[in-house]
Amino acid sequence: MKVTILQFPGTNCEYDTKSAFESLGATTEILWHKSDEIPTDTNLLVVAGGFSYGDYLRSGAIATFSPVMQAVIKYANGGGKVLGICNGFQVLAESGLLPGALMRNSGLHFLSKHHHLKVVDNDNTFLKELANDDVINLPIAHHDGNYFIDNKGLKELYANNQVLLKYTDKDGNISNPNGSIDSIAGVCNKEKNVFGLMPHPERAMELLLGSDDGIKMLRGFLNA
Repeated sequence: MKVTILQFPGTNCEYDTKSAFESLGATTEILWHKSDEIPTDTNLLVVAGGFSYGDYLRSGAIATFSPVMQAVIKYANGGGKVLGICNGFQVLAESGLLPGALMRNSGLHFLSKHHHLKVVDNDNTFLKELANDDVINLPIAHHDGNYFIDNKGLKELYANNQVLLKYTDKDGNISNPNGSIDSIAGVCNKEKNVFGLMPHPERAMELLLGSDDGIKMLRGFLNA
């Protein structure tokens, strides 16, 4: 399987992502944002985390104007699988590939810690190796992770099974670190080929580092 990982000025998780997928047996390529096409052998396109363009406007907003994003949109609209992690989630939301928006954390502080999540819907490639209501533990590291969508959009998300993950405590009870509406931590598009989440599965690949719960999440794509 070939995983292509986007790199913008300010991206800082591309090598973590590369290492995570290679540890699972995938081949990888890091693609600079000035590229105008996605490699034809790509099976999964990952928009990695970090601070694209320094987050000097809204997080992810400037990245949407990079040359590569037209190719990303074409790839996604053609059914290609896309995963956005943290800043990558913000980029996908800003570009319209995922519904909703990411705002400043309700506490106005940057959050960097492990946090538990509950699987809401596993009927998709990303979470198929996990069960609904499974509780996992992943690192979060964001300043603008407060997910928002209006009431109409929220109803549509639930109607279409697009809510994938929620922030909880270790027992699966809601524990919201950033103010996200309905404690939502991850969503997908209606077609279930574009996924976004604020937590970092690529940083949860070894128990030595606090959790290996990211393995099953990323391995879902490899065993598609």
